Amino acid sequence: MTQASQAPARPHVRVVLFGLMIAMMLAMLDNMIVSTALPRIVGEFGGLDHFTWVVTAYVLGTTVSTPIWGKLGDLYGRKSVFLTSVVVFLVGSALCGMAGSDLLGGPDDGMVELIAFRAVQGLGAGGLMVGVMAIIGDLVPPRERGRYQGMIAGIMAFAMVAGPLVGGFITDHLSWRWAFYVNLPLGGVALALLVTTLRLPKHRTEHRIDWLGAALLSVAITAIVLVTTWGGNEYDWTSGPILGLVALTVVALAAFGLVERRAAEPILPLRLFANRNFALISVIGFLLGFAMFGAMNFLPLYQQTVQGASATNSGLLLLPLMFGMLVVSLVVGRSITRTGRYRAYPIVGGVVMAAGMALLTRLDVDTSKTESSLYMLVLGVGMGFLMQTSMLIAQNSVEQRDLGAASGAATFFRSIGGSFGISLFGAVFANRLAGSPGGNAFGGGGEAGAAMDLEKLKNLPAQARELVLGGLADAVSHVFWWALLFSVAVPVLAWFVREVPLRTANEPPAQPADGEQAEISLAKAPTA
Repeated sequence: MTQASQAPARPHVRVVLFGLMIAMMLAMLDNMIVSTALPRIVGEFGGLDHFTWVVTAYVLGTTVSTPIWGKLGDLYGRKSVFLTSVVVFLVGSALCGMAGSDLLGGPDDGMVELIAFRAVQGLGAGGLMVGVMAIIGDLVPPRERGRYQGMIAGIMAFAMVAGPLVGGFITDHLSWRWAFYVNLPLGGVALALLVTTLRLPKHRTEHRIDWLGAALLSVAITAIVLVTTWGGNEYDWTSGPILGLVALTVVALAAFGLVERRAAEPILPLRLFANRNFALISVIGFLLGFAMFGAMNFLPLYQQTVQGASATNSGLLLLPLMFGMLVVSLVVGRSITRTGRYRAYPIVGGVVMAAGMALLTRLDVDTSKTESSLYMLVLGVGMGFLMQTSMLIAQNSVEQRDLGAASGAATFFRSIGGSFGISLFGAVFANRLAGSPGGNAFGGGGEAGAAMDLEKLKNLPAQARELVLGGLADAVSHVFWWALLFSVAVPVLAWFVREVPLRTANEPPAQPADGEQAEISLAKAPTA
């Protein structure tokens, strides 16, 4: 049964899109805002040895919940499930803002409360991100979806730049608590818009939720995130806790595979991976997250230390990267809508992203801000070709009933790739810095990478400062060499993606015959 006749008129889509964009911005902005407030939070609560868990708890909650929210939307209807995730996110935000206050027992347990409430907030954020993508998939057929997903990519780019700027302003002029409270009025507007304007086909299956599969997947994801968070930092990679977590991951994933094969409504349908395009784009998404999120974490560090930028200005220095991603995402989205073709974009994007990574390997102490901005612009252009095209291909590869699961899986693999990338590149950075002449200037390479004391750096003698800056620049450059190794695999894999026609209505995808190269001509396809 098709849903083409139930597709809302385009003006209605634009109104709903505004509410969806606010919800997506909440999820993207929050982590960036909170990062600038962390020093003030630690100053009030203490707990410096645990402050990284303020970020990790949010990432863990988001990653664990993403595929579950996606499947719940498939089973019970996306509107109610998505609105529930918004409410969970707002409740978590309010609790985070009250952490350590007199209402909850005072500041003694403030850090523990904040970490717990950030996990709640992350659970809601997982539903925000996958819900937006799946609802766009319900409202708009694949042929027209590119332009709307390009807008979503623009919101993501805006949030990544605006987050540090807004967070810095809030922290300096109000209180760190408003880094969380600011979500409440924005979320309220999004809720009001979506409750009154979002109209989706209602559907509900008689199958039960695959709770065992969800639990096993949650255990596996939690173990993976703990390995990538603790490995090389809290514990050695060959230590008992890390090896035990690796073993737990393997066992949980094996059990998850067995359960999913027998479940009536699996939380992550393994049959999706029998589709060539979906399997390829899942791996591409993992590599994209691995290279992009892992490496991008080191650009602000380079800007604030080697180039001497302030925390706020380092956000402004990322504008070329975000501008490249924003403009290309919008242009590519409109081009896909106009022509119906998409296969070339992930190939070109992979090549350009690899070129950007190669340019960033040239960063050193003498690299000007203009040069590094040009390098970041190239990287942003490559990311713009890839970000939403990968989601579009994943959604076009599955039937409408699996749209939420497919959207959740695509987001999930990108997040897991980013988690692995941050961990691996952090270890590479720390080891490279520790082996440099200035690597022990702050008590060891690992500490220098994790918590650079900028005031201490400024007060070092000129010769010692040059050694430290040289070591930092070399370590950051080394990270991009590793990112380049993973980036070059993206266009290679993208070459094998088949050009399956984008559906002009929300119908089951066309399946090419076995062995047939499905680069199907779209000359007769209707224009949008």
